[in-house]
Amino acid sequence: MKARIFAEENKKWWTLAAVAFGLFMIMLDNTIVNVALPSIERSLHMSISSLEWIVTAYALTFAALLITGGKLGDLYGRRKMFMAGLVVFTLASLACGLAPSAGFLIGARAVQGVGAALMNPATLSIITATFPPKERGQAIGIWAGVSALALAIGPLVGGLIVDNINWHWIFYVNVPVGVVGIIVSRLVIAESRDTSREQSIDIPGLVTSSGALLALSYALIEGNRHGWGSAEIIGLFIGSAVLLAVFIWLELRQRLPMLDLGLFKIGSFVGANIVAMLVSLGMFGVFFFISLYVQNVLGYSPTKAGAIFLPMTVLIIVVAPIAGKLSDRVGSRWLMGSGMGILGVSLLLYQRIGLHTGFWSLLPQLVVGGIGMALTMSPMTSAAMGSVPVDKAGVGSGVLNSFRQVGGSLGIALMGAILLTYQHPTTSKVVAAQQYVNGLHAALLVSAFIAFAAAAVAIVLVRTKPAVEHAHIAEMAA
Repeated sequence: MKARIFAEENKKWWTLAAVAFGLFMIMLDNTIVNVALPSIERSLHMSISSLEWIVTAYALTFAALLITGGKLGDLYGRRKMFMAGLVVFTLASLACGLAPSAGFLIGARAVQGVGAALMNPATLSIITATFPPKERGQAIGIWAGVSALALAIGPLVGGLIVDNINWHWIFYVNVPVGVVGIIVSRLVIAESRDTSREQSIDIPGLVTSSGALLALSYALIEGNRHGWGSAEIIGLFIGSAVLLAVFIWLELRQRLPMLDLGLFKIGSFVGANIVAMLVSLGMFGVFFFISLYVQNVLGYSPTKAGAIFLPMTVLIIVVAPIAGKLSDRVGSRWLMGSGMGILGVSLLLYQRIGLHTGFWSLLPQLVVGGIGMALTMSPMTSAAMGSVPVDKAGVGSGVLNSFRQVGGSLGIALMGAILLTYQHPTTSKVVAAQQYVNGLHAALLVSAFIAFAAAAVAIVLVRTKPAVEHAHIAEMAA
C-alpha cells in the first residue's frame, strides 16, 4: 500500500517535469528569437515592421487558437493534445531553421504558434488535474520557475549560438528537445479529459472565437504600419467585436458550449485574467525593445545582450516557486498586488537609461523587476486555475493564455507606436539613437502605469483566501 502511494506521489512530480519540459521549449524559443533579431534582420534584409512579424506571427496564431486548444484537450484528452502540439512545434522549428527567406520564416513561426496553442493550455490543465488544491500553487510555482529558467537560458544560449554559429541554429535546438519531450510525455503523463457531461465539438464557437482573436491580434500588430484610423484597422476591430458578440450569443444558447461563460461570474478568475493581460501588455514590449536597445544603441553583442536579463530571470526562478507555495496558504490577492506594484517601480527606474548606460545602471531595475514578476506570475496563475472546476481546466487555461497573448500583442504595438512618434528623419546615428532612447523612456513610463493599474485590479477582484475561491466553484456547480 505504501509503495503504491509512493509511486503515485512520484508520478505526480514526473508529470510536472514532463509538462514543464514542453513549456521550457516554448519559452526558450521566444527568448532566443528576441536576441537573434538583429542578425536575422541583416541576414534576410528585413525591415523593422517585417522583423516584428517574426515575433508577432507566432503570437497571432498562438493567441487565436488558445481557447480552441484548451477545449480540444478537455474533449479529446490533454496528453493527446500536448503531444500533438509538441510534434507540430518541433517540425515547425525545423522549418524555421531551414528558412531561406523572410516570408518562409514568418510562415513557419505562425505554424509554431499553432503547436504552442495546442500544447500550452494542456500544461496547466494537466497540472490542475494531477495535483490536489493544497499542492497546486507549489506545482504552478515550479512551472513558472521552469518558464523563467528558459527565459534566462534562452537569451544567453541564443547569443552564444548567433555569435559562434548562425541564427538558424536557434531553431534547430528545439528539435532534439521536442523529440525527448514527446517520448517522456508518452511514458509519464496520465490521460485526462472533461467527463462532467456529454461532450461535442462546438464548431460555431470554435470558428467565431478564433476569428475574433485573429482579427483583434492582427489589428493590434498592424495598427502602427497601416495607421490606427485606417479603414483596414478599424474594419478589423469592428469585425473582431462583431465576432466576439456572435460568439457570446452562441455560447449562451448552445446546449454544449465551448466556453462556459459562468466562469466569468467568478471574481478571482476575471481578476487573474485581467492582470495576465495587463502584465503582458506592460512587459512583452519591454523585452522586445530593450533587446534592440542594448544591441543597437549600446552596441552589445548578442551574447552580452542575452546575459543582461539573467539577474531578472534568475530571481524569477528562485522566487516563483516560493510565491506559488505561499499562495496555497495565504491566497493570491496581496501577492499579485504587491508584485505588480514592485514591477511598476522597476519600470520607472528605466528612466535613467541613456546612450552610454552601463550594466550596473541596468541592474537595479532588472533585480526589482524580477522580484515583481515572480511575486505576480505564480499566484496569478494559481488564482485563475484554482477558480475553475478541474473538468474545465483546459478551457480555463486557454482563456488565461489568450488574455496573456492578446496583452502581449497589444504591448508590442503600443510601445512601437510610442517609439514611432519620436522617430524623425536624420542622417546622424547619434541623433537617431537619442530619439530611440527618448521614445523608450515614454513607452516605459506608460508600461509602469499599466503595472500599477494591474496591482489595483488584483487587490479589488481577486479573493484573499483560497477557500473563498473554492466556494465560488461550488456556487457555479450548484
